[in-house]
Amino acid sequence: MSESNEDELVADESWDSEASDEDGDGDESGEGEPLDSNEEGAAASGEAGDANGDKRRRRRRPRSDDAPLPDDERARQALDFVTKLMIQMQMECTVRARRPKPEEPAEVQLEISGRDAGRVIGKKGQVLAAVQYLTNRIVNRPGLDRRYVTVDAEGYRSRRDSTLASMARRLGKQAVDEGKIITFEPMNPRDRRVIHLALAKFEGVVTKSEGEGDDRRVQIIPVRR
Repeated sequence: MSESNEDELVADESWDSEASDEDGDGDESGEGEPLDSNEEGAAASGEAGDANGDKRRRRRRPRSDDAPLPDDERARQALDFVTKLMIQMQMECTVRARRPKPEEPAEVQLEISGRDAGRVIGKKGQVLAAVQYLTNRIVNRPGLDRRYVTVDAEGYRSRRDSTLASMARRLGKQAVDEGKIITFEPMNPRDRRVIHLALAKFEGVVTKSEGEGDDRRVQIIPVRR
């Protein structure tokens, strides 16, 4: 299989996995919870009715739930930034801080849920990716140790990560069976990281990233036994 054919194969399989999530309806978690007036970000804003007396639509502001420990200042900074950003974007949703995974204790994980979560995801996750990028820039100021921040919405990234990892393992087996290098289409840094982690302990292959900027991609390379 030529490298160009491999790229086409992987491109079709990886991006088809997004088809069901492209619109980001995110209906698993339901609507946001009612807010109390004394909770963070709880002030509601409404749109005034017209002259005919239409009912005002009240919009609940995002709330910060499951907050990290008080001594984790940078996690709190990330949570506050995303919460305020959702308010400025007039999104009806809730922002929560999740406990980090045991294998990645320094990672900051935020979850957005609620009525407007699909809008936060955007087409193919582009809006969500932009939110995550900005949050990482805010948290990782020059001179500080890097803390990776993950921003998810209604489990979109979790589902995508699972799909990418499954595909990576399947293609890792293919690389071993055929003894050929398999090259993915260009990916963003987070997706490349998912591929590398999925195959870190996969026997018979190694992975590496090649290319520059937007053309950077992962290769699965079979190794001699």
